[in-house]
Amino acid sequence: MLLPGVLVTLIYAYGPILGVVMAFQKYEPALGFLKSEWVGWENFEYVFNLPDFNQVLWNTVLIASLKIVFSLMVPLLLALLLNEVTKNWFKRIIQTSIFLPFFLSWAVLGGVILELFSLNGPINSLVSSLGLEPTMFMGNNSWFRAIIIGSDVWKGMGYNMIIFLAAITGINASLYEAAEVDGAGRWKQMVHITLPGMMPIIILIGTLSLGGILNAGFDQILIMYNPIVYEGADVIDTFTYRLGLFSQQFAPATAVGLFKSGISLALVSLSYYLAYKFSNYRIF
Repeated sequence: MLLPGVLVTLIYAYGPILGVVMAFQKYEPALGFLKSEWVGWENFEYVFNLPDFNQVLWNTVLIASLKIVFSLMVPLLLALLLNEVTKNWFKRIIQTSIFLPFFLSWAVLGGVILELFSLNGPINSLVSSLGLEPTMFMGNNSWFRAIIIGSDVWKGMGYNMIIFLAAITGINASLYEAAEVDGAGRWKQMVHITLPGMMPIIILIGTLSLGGILNAGFDQILIMYNPIVYEGADVIDTFTYRLGLFSQQFAPATAVGLFKSGISLALVSLSYYLAYKFSNYRIF
């Protein structure tokens, strides 16, 4: 039963790894891997000296870091608030509404967001109705970053919220009863019981997110960005995509991808070590 899945994984996940050799060659498609000239580290030197590379690296770290922080804090706040709702029917409606965007692809959500924040879209119509000048949100580097981060948090917050709600249900109910007898209100119960009881899960999710610090959301940004906002929104994945497919610089693009993979491997290893150290989480 496992054989088809293993074969597909070997062919499509591990097979392409052989192409990493292009990072060390002056790759010519007509010559292939075996006959292309070996140039060693020249592709890496070329990429690192590109004027845009430092900005791309900074954009990647900044956008991914803010996504990780807000994708942790917003679902935590929602879970704490939803836990205080006493009407089960209302809680289910809110929970389903928040979780629904998680099932939609960026191909759908990206189009929706582009329409919402377009120059003639409903957001700018509201701005104009207030007597203000319309803003080109998708053509402004600062606004575009904020939209990218905010929409990513909105799409994924339902998933982490469910995890945090599950963590809350695992807290011993007798602790709340004892605190209530001692005169602790809902606020003190949340501060002294709920949050400490959730801390292992919070630490676990936070540390595991560290491994994705260089994954700023390729599909999301590719669908929504444009040349005007390359300076503030171009990340390693989109930079590699344009360098390899648009400019047809296959070897330098492979070098960028290998650089990212090496850093990501180190960060994933560090995140699993921290998860084991602080939350006793391990996969082996």
